[in-house]
Amino acid sequence: MVWTMGDSDGEDAVDTPALPVEVVVYILSFLHASDRKEASLVCRSWYSASQDPRFQRNITFRFPASASSLELIRGLGRKPRCSLIISQLDGFSISRSLLLEVGLCLGPKLESLALPGSSITEVSLLALLPRLSSLRRLDLRGLDSLFMSGAFLSREEHRQQVRSALCGLEELDLSDLRYLSDLTFNRLTGCTPRLRRLSLAGCHIAFEFDPYRGCPVGAVEDSSALLSLRNLRRLLMEQKSTLVALDLSRTSITPESLRTVAQVQGLFLEELILHGCKELTNYSVEVLVKHQPSLLKLDISGCTELTSRSVEAIARGLRSLTHLSLSQDWRITEKGLSDLLLLPSLRSLDLSECLHINGTEMAKGLKGSDAARRQLETLNLRSCTYIRDPAVFFLAQLLGDTLCELDLTSCSNVTDLSVCAVATYLQKLVVLRLGWCKEVTDWGLLGMVQRAKCEPDEETGDKGPRFTRTFGNMGFFKPPRLPFEDRPKLVTPNDLEQFRQQAGASLLALSRLQELDLSACSKLTDSSITQVMRFPDLHRLSLSMLPEITDDSLVSTARHCRSLTSLVLSHCPGISDRGVAQAAPYLPRLQHLYLSCCNNITDRSLLLLVQHCKRLRTLDISRCNNISVAAVDFLQTQLPFLENLHYKFIGGADLSLSL
Repeated sequence: MVWTMGDSDGEDAVDTPALPVEVVVYILSFLHASDRKEASLVCRSWYSASQDPRFQRNITFRFPASASSLELIRGLGRKPRCSLIISQLDGFSISRSLLLEVGLCLGPKLESLALPGSSITEVSLLALLPRLSSLRRLDLRGLDSLFMSGAFLSREEHRQQVRSALCGLEELDLSDLRYLSDLTFNRLTGCTPRLRRLSLAGCHIAFEFDPYRGCPVGAVEDSSALLSLRNLRRLLMEQKSTLVALDLSRTSITPESLRTVAQVQGLFLEELILHGCKELTNYSVEVLVKHQPSLLKLDISGCTELTSRSVEAIARGLRSLTHLSLSQDWRITEKGLSDLLLLPSLRSLDLSECLHINGTEMAKGLKGSDAARRQLETLNLRSCTYIRDPAVFFLAQLLGDTLCELDLTSCSNVTDLSVCAVATYLQKLVVLRLGWCKEVTDWGLLGMVQRAKCEPDEETGDKGPRFTRTFGNMGFFKPPRLPFEDRPKLVTPNDLEQFRQQAGASLLALSRLQELDLSACSKLTDSSITQVMRFPDLHRLSLSMLPEITDDSLVSTARHCRSLTSLVLSHCPGISDRGVAQAAPYLPRLQHLYLSCCNNITDRSLLLLVQHCKRLRTLDISRCNNISVAAVDFLQTQLPFLENLHYKFIGGADLSLSL
């Protein structure tokens, strides 16, 4: 420590030495990325610490093509490595200059490049690619302007230049290309000999099977207009030693075509995505499982012909599977799910919109396995309307040691008992979605449900006499209560005092939450939101369509959830300028804010957002009748990071904008 004399007041002052950079790096490692960015502005040594390689992994910079982007690219030249997503490129001089600057400043440092929503010319791209010697991922998704003429990479000298630069490319995304032909596909993939991941999602591929010749179309002749199965199979054979991931989503692949792909000798896929391939059958999955038993990730969501026979085949054959998506496979039933959950490595299971799932077999499968084999971390049951409290109770109890993400959105039969079970057993949850669970009330969030009601077999008990088709109400039986008569019991001050004193299973037990969705849980009020919304690490919160909450909920949430980056309050008529005024100072990290149909929001709120929420990237104030166009114009000039601004029907006008 160094002691120095004061300047004018004669008092001694203490000058502390600078912390070693290793110590500062260690301190910054505990911060969220956005907070680390703020900390880097403290002084030069903290900025240098923030540039440590451990913080520079997988950093992607996204921006539209504009004149101001040129300076940004020059600044990125000081970084050891980076990834870019540049949108809205075209054939004009600004786009050409931008790509030229990327090649000059970032050529050997660029690891990933994506060009979404662009109409780039072949000349511009061919001037850039030979400079990208370190490129590992190239995304040409939807760039039809490159492939429409069929002349892309037609000159040998261009192919040699691109091949020397892209020989280390590992990921190639060619999704949603309407004009990808055999010829251009061969030219491009001939320059990328070591691919690990290839995406052809949404491409027009000739998969048709010719029954007269007994072979897939394109097995003899090249297709001049479409990529054929023959050429896809050729690529798989040539790069089978490196290729581990293939995406054929939203293509017309047939069962025979999938068999042709799966049977490529020496090909060992780890990830296969077949989302929305509606022609696939149970036979397809059985053949796939037989020939590709090393699959770790399989997505067969939206394959509407599949039944539980496919689930049983997967459970038998893919013993190393870690991620499985069966979303929207509405013919799948409970059959086979118990065996599926016995897979020792399964980490993620998506059953969303599987309408016949009720959770019984899942609980049975978990019960039959020992604790060491229960590894499920993510479970998606969105829109599984047959899921009820007993199933949630058992699943929560059996998965309490591992589950980090649970989605019960639109499970309309889930009640406070399920919330009680989740809060009691799933205290490692990071993501919880309960949107549109309209039976969830304040009592569930507060954890004040009577224990007698938490018995999992309650629903199977005798509920007393019911009506039949033959006999009406003759005075012997009490008629059932109608839904609108079941008004929730309001929480009183005495109840809240009891809540504060007890150690119940309230939502507060989920201290690790980073995302919470309570959208359209219309029975929730300020009574619970103000008491349980206290999560220091919460980043994303949706309270939309809660007509009973007021500014009190907003202010309390802002004070106790200061890490929020996304907040949804759409269709909450009780939110006003007063709430925004008190909450905004606590939300400096906020990047996405949704206030549509909040008619008590006025121009004053926009001025407060300009003052306190300078990181806003998305703002939705559509149908806020008391906001003026002048205030919106002022907002746009004051928020430098604002990308998406939606203000349809503000002040009665029909206006909309997406920046």
